[in-house]
Amino acid sequence: MKSLIPETDTLIIPGFNGSPEGHWQRHWARDQLGSRIVEQDNWSCPDLDRWMERLESAIDAASGEVRLVAHSLGCVLAANLVNHRLAARIRGALLVAPCDLETTEKLHPCVITFGSMPRSRLPFPSLVVGSLNDPYMSVERLRLTARCWGSALTDLGEAGHINIASGFGRWEAGYALLDLLKSAGERSGFSRSAEDGLFFASVAGACLTLN
Repeated sequence: MKSLIPETDTLIIPGFNGSPEGHWQRHWARDQLGSRIVEQDNWSCPDLDRWMERLESAIDAASGEVRLVAHSLGCVLAANLVNHRLAARIRGALLVAPCDLETTEKLHPCVITFGSMPRSRLPFPSLVVGSLNDPYMSVERLRLTARCWGSALTDLGEAGHINIASGFGRWEAGYALLDLLKSAGERSGFSRSAEDGLFFASVAGACLTLN
């Protein structure tokens, strides 16, 4: 099953340790016309400045506006585009299983140099896709993060980190979420809808507690 909405450039952004062969991001890069992986020189020791340089180069190389499809630490990288010169080029972002930096650094000490967790509202339409039992982000922090980013939020139930280990290979069902993001980009935002299981999370003072 492939997206039925006409394609534009889609940048696929893996997280910590990259997305190995068999990961849904690798499948999507092949399945989706105009999609490509943003590769990093060092997947195992993420550095925000170096990773951002690669993302900047990928956006600059695109012919026009782009969409982002990020996973885990890649979501945090995408969220760091707030107030960036290239933010106006982003048509929308699908942010799957974002990780909480504090939790991730505890699980993988002394290897991640990513600063603090971004908490500003994103200047482009975004959809956060999360899980009820993700070891890298609690449900409470997931909801708070979506609220801070001004993102629509949906959860897949007990889906782990939405990766190979939790049973997500090709993940064709995710294309419906990508199409939803594309449609929202045309409307410049998401609407509140009980039918599609999404809610639009507005910025609240609680974002100040996000470290």
